[in-house]
Amino acid sequence: MNKIFPNASAALDGVLFDGMTIMAGGFGLCGIPENAINAILDSGIKDLTIISNNCGVDGFGLGKLLDAKRIRKMVSSYVGENKEFERQYLSGELELEFNPQGTLAERIRAGGAGIPGFYVKTGVGTVIAEGKDHRDFDGETYIMETGLTADLSIVKAWKADTQGNLIYRKTARNFNPMMATAGKVTLAEVEEIVEAGELDGDHIHTPGIFVQRLIRGEFEKRIEQRTTRTREG
Repeated sequence: MNKIFPNASAALDGVLFDGMTIMAGGFGLCGIPENAINAILDSGIKDLTIISNNCGVDGFGLGKLLDAKRIRKMVSSYVGENKEFERQYLSGELELEFNPQGTLAERIRAGGAGIPGFYVKTGVGTVIAEGKDHRDFDGETYIMETGLTADLSIVKAWKADTQGNLIYRKTARNFNPMMATAGKVTLAEVEEIVEAGELDGDHIHTPGIFVQRLIRGEFEKRIEQRTTRTREG
């Protein structure tokens, strides 16, 4: 089975539809699937539910889909870098399902592992716990969270082989690996593709069985917040 496509638009042909749920990897602007996001924008689909730690920044990453008002609902843990996100949410244009960051990560991992629900202490006694099942274990109260899955997962890795085995680099290894397991279809975009067998099996983070479509992308790798100081002397 050939998993390699010439570009993101070709890889997403026949996959996209209005109202779908998409998981998008990355942390801030690190490790985001830039090519897939642009292809989704160009496709014109709308009413999307996006599961992602954050929503990019104004005018870049998932922020492009937000600016074009293609997103109906965000399932996220951090929204602080995007003024348009704030505006749409406060005006009632955007639905938000807010999660503690660790809970979001575990919900995605659970979905990929086929676990429908689990109990955590995080959020007990806060608005996060409202309407959720409460159980006591060893004298402590926990709330139930549900696993998350998606129609499509779009992830960014550093290197892949032709079978779709993936290796991530540094911070890009946050949400990408677990999202790759939780999509009905997973598209991975990478910086380099090598022949099967060239990757050290001990270094593979995502086995190729989870990846159905693969592209070699071009990446801007924009810095989210640039902090500088005057060089002494």
